[in-house]
Amino acid sequence: MKYVTTRFIQILGCILLMLPVSLHAQEEVLNLNKPEREAWFSEQGFGMFIHWSVDVELGSVISHSLVGASEDYTKRYFEELPKTFNPKAFDPENWAKLAKLAGMRYVMFTTKHHNGFCMYDTKTTDYNIMNTPFGRDATREVFDAFRKEGIAIGVYFSPDDFHFLYEQGVTISRVDPKAKASGNPQLNAFAKKQLRELLKNYGKVDLIFLDGMEQYAETELAKVAWSMDPDIVVTRGVMHTPEQNTPNEPMPAPWEACYTMGTQWQYKPTNETYKSGKDIIEQLIEIRAKGGNWLLNVGPKPDGSLPIEQEERLREVALWQFVNGESIHEVESWGVIREGNIWFTKKKNQNTVYAFITKEAMPFGKRKAFTLNSVKAGPNTKISVLGQNGKVLEYAPNTDPSPKILSTEGGLTISVMRSQRLYNDQTWPNPVVVKIEGVQFQNP
Repeated sequence: MKYVTTRFIQILGCILLMLPVSLHAQEEVLNLNKPEREAWFSEQGFGMFIHWSVDVELGSVISHSLVGASEDYTKRYFEELPKTFNPKAFDPENWAKLAKLAGMRYVMFTTKHHNGFCMYDTKTTDYNIMNTPFGRDATREVFDAFRKEGIAIGVYFSPDDFHFLYEQGVTISRVDPKAKASGNPQLNAFAKKQLRELLKNYGKVDLIFLDGMEQYAETELAKVAWSMDPDIVVTRGVMHTPEQNTPNEPMPAPWEACYTMGTQWQYKPTNETYKSGKDIIEQLIEIRAKGGNWLLNVGPKPDGSLPIEQEERLREVALWQFVNGESIHEVESWGVIREGNIWFTKKKNQNTVYAFITKEAMPFGKRKAFTLNSVKAGPNTKISVLGQNGKVLEYAPNTDPSPKILSTEGGLTISVMRSQRLYNDQTWPNPVVVKIEGVQFQNP
């Protein structure tokens, strides 16, 4: 019996050694991000994700329709779609100005998604944007436009490459070992060559998002990035980067959630529903209260313009950020993330807390009081409502709109009024933010 057990263990060990590298490396994460650069990243808080590729012409999911596709579909996808890609309304300067107005501090652009179509001028493959009727380097134009607005540059890059597999005669898959870098040395070398092009030819790149199916491929590419620029910050591939969900609590290390405005990353012309502007703002607040960054996606149309539904929501976010942006950037988690429907962030290296009043109607000119059990006032405590001077309520000269505080054993009671008119009809559905300076945290 002992011999049988020993022999079984030996055989099992041999089997494990024969497994693809990806299975061994799946849980191994290498992080060579500089701590000070990760701290910088966390301070930025809010970024724009842009999903855009050659299959936008179909209004389909980006890339993934190739998995399990027929030979005919695959051939036409690779051969026909580049012949008609011609976004004549492409205006990245417009995107960049809107992103800046919405308080977005960095951009992440899909230079190459899983389909392998390069949205930049590459020497590695003919399957790229230069070989379309458009014939322009979209990646360069996007990066130039966003840099002009002072927005940090991020490269989204997939180590997976369905077109490369197609040319190799390998079945397009997300699970076949030959479809991954760990089981396909040629694919691994090809992806590294492409990433080197992007980091060498497109100016300073601040961030990289590596969106592969295995940790091995992401780590291989991350090593290339750090060797070329030690200051670069790798997000996916190193950090926790949940899609379409948010952790319940703050995390011990920098993290970033990415979300769509609707149900799809790339433009979806029909059968689409969008989050409201209020939903987006409240999601941003929650993520920042939990110490994370938010990468909010837009999906340009086939002609290169942004869908009006996405522009509308970004402009609503822009108005809110114009008033309240300081509560989102250069902040960290407070001692508690929220008390009921009031969420908190804290200004880094300061005794200033921001209280976000959500899920609560704040009629224009009506005073409301809230008790904050986690906030302890001091001798120099001050309160203000962001965007307001606290002195004037339009057309009501006898009304005092100033915010007030009352310190109690149970915490701090604040009394505030929305006295700034942002819409013509005096309504405002979005959170009001109260700034409280000179305070300390106390366990509620």
